[in-house]
Amino acid sequence: MKKGSYIPTILRSPKTVFTFKDIVLLWGDSGNRVRVRLNYYIKKGDLIHIRRGFYAKDRGYDKLELATRIFTPSYISFETILGEAGIIFQYYNSIFSASYLTRNITINDQRYSYRKIKDTTLTDKAGIDNRDQYSVASPERAFLDTVYINRDYHFDNLSSLSWDKVFKILPIYKNKIMLKKVEKLYKHWRSDKK
Repeated sequence: MKKGSYIPTILRSPKTVFTFKDIVLLWGDSGNRVRVRLNYYIKKGDLIHIRRGFYAKDRGYDKLELATRIFTPSYISFETILGEAGIIFQYYNSIFSASYLTRNITINDQRYSYRKIKDTTLTDKAGIDNRDQYSVASPERAFLDTVYINRDYHFDNLSSLSWDKVFKILPIYKNKIMLKKVEKLYKHWRSDKK
């Protein structure tokens, strides 16, 4: 790569968050040379170091994108999507993601909460939407993820769910107890509508 074109290459990318590996591929250079160059650009203020192995164009990086890049595979789900869809009314300061492990981490005063979902369910694309550089659960998938990991959970408003989609996605969990819970919530919601 030509001298002086390193930062413009990153700025042209649609991503706001980059791993070290992303930058190596973008710059087409060896690891040690990239490290030296990264340190230079961070000191100069052209790049932001978010945490070990993660960098951003500026402080306005997309926190949802970062959430799905820290542990891969993962997607935004649970209370983050349920709150956005009006299914729960409680506000949470954390960004919740489904992943292959359970972890809570804080980066720049933002808490990221990962909840473990079994691998076959995690990698199934049913009810997963792509937004720009990251994946998010549909409200129906977030609802099912929440039922899957919680014994008892209070949902404030189930009227925004498409129950056809819920029952279409449900088989990917392969869980009979969960099926009974969902059927019970559906019956309760139907009786409340009358």
